[in-house]
Amino acid sequence: MACVIAAPASGTGKTLLSLVLTAWARSRGLSLQPFKVGPDYLDPQQLTVASEKPCRNLDLLLCGPDWVKESFHCFGGSADLALVEGVMGLFDGIGTSELGSTAAVARHLGLPVVLVVDASGQAGSIAALVKGFRDHDRQLKLAGVVLNRVNSNRHKELLKEVLSSIGIKVLGCLPRQPELSLPSRHLGLAPAHELERLEARLKAWSHLAETHLDLKSFKTLLQAPAWTRNPIDALLNEEKKRKPPLQPRPVAVAQDEAFHFRYPETKECLEILGMPVLPWRPLNDEPLPAQAEGVILPGGFPEQYAARLSQCNRSMAELRAWYGRRPIYAECGGMLLLGQSLTDLEGQAHPMTGLLPFHAKKGTLQVGYRSLHVKEDSLVVRNGDQLMGHEFHRWELHRTSTVDHSKSHTDCKREINKPKPPWQVEGWRLQQHPEGWSHRTLHASWVHLHWASCSMISHRWRAALEAEATQEATAS
Repeated sequence: MACVIAAPASGTGKTLLSLVLTAWARSRGLSLQPFKVGPDYLDPQQLTVASEKPCRNLDLLLCGPDWVKESFHCFGGSADLALVEGVMGLFDGIGTSELGSTAAVARHLGLPVVLVVDASGQAGSIAALVKGFRDHDRQLKLAGVVLNRVNSNRHKELLKEVLSSIGIKVLGCLPRQPELSLPSRHLGLAPAHELERLEARLKAWSHLAETHLDLKSFKTLLQAPAWTRNPIDALLNEEKKRKPPLQPRPVAVAQDEAFHFRYPETKECLEILGMPVLPWRPLNDEPLPAQAEGVILPGGFPEQYAARLSQCNRSMAELRAWYGRRPIYAECGGMLLLGQSLTDLEGQAHPMTGLLPFHAKKGTLQVGYRSLHVKEDSLVVRNGDQLMGHEFHRWELHRTSTVDHSKSHTDCKREINKPKPPWQVEGWRLQQHPEGWSHRTLHASWVHLHWASCSMISHRWRAALEAEATQEATAS
């Protein structure tokens, strides 16, 4: 019933093996549902492109154990095959614990583990490494090992003999092939839209599987789980059933090279509650879709395109005109679009919309799960709410004392309250502190939320769209 692709550490070859198996399945006309442990956006983009199915995140901390199990069975059970790519090293979780780790997800779903090991520069020592991972937690079933970066046939035979001596099955040996290496950026793998020669890569990956993997064993290990109902329906349909047919409330969602950190469930949650998604490309200086009643600015790499964004006068002006009139939800990179300026990868500052009082500059890496203690009623949260989110960025905000709204041409006659932090944030070795900006029509934060993990977010977002549309109609 599927397997988990794990490794001793990041950068060992989990994504490569997952892509190799996915490309092979696709070449054989088999549907394969990929999953990714944790909150990552970049690896799932690669797997989505390779499989032609939205990769689903399995995150015990963001989404909870019930969601993880139901999502795995629903989406995995709808395909011929399924695999779960792990995150970091097999036992790496929050801080020094295994909370949220690949091992925790494998135990929770009862799945066997395939360990990908970087074999370069190793011979007999690999036995100690693999034996340690096998014996560290006997609750986990180690189905076998795939050796990556194997230098020669002699090296391969040597490694297979070493692992055979400790009773470990070798499921394949992938040679070192620099031309198939996955490009990276400052936050991990490069986005899927930056992959060059995709079709050629898919063919090469499929050939690697045919030539270097034990596909007879993998055909068994990748068998899809039994199907269950869609957990999004379970989260949202009960309230939907209690109402008459919902009036459509279209939502513009930024979707381009600068803004592409989205969970597929966000779109599904929106649409099931009558909020069709309208793609918007601010990097192309597009106007906001005329029928949109709210805008979502997801994360991404706006710092990589800061100079180009600063020249998108129409997109910037549209956001300024919306501010205080219609709901705006911005996460991480999306929030950076709302500040005074954004420093690019070379350290050059570029003006943004100027709606929030900060200049964004490159800083130290901030990464980890965040416990959120809500202190203010605002766009999608209410005082007393307790949520879990995730933060991952290398930029920091330098606050200014004032905001220059001189470039804003909003004709809104309603008062715009001064934004306040929506919550207190804390994490592993991170002291509790206020974070973000929010008011009746704004939510802007470093923290990424998984909307499917908490149905109230979608409901409150829709309620905000309805309230502002009603007020605007009344005022006119």
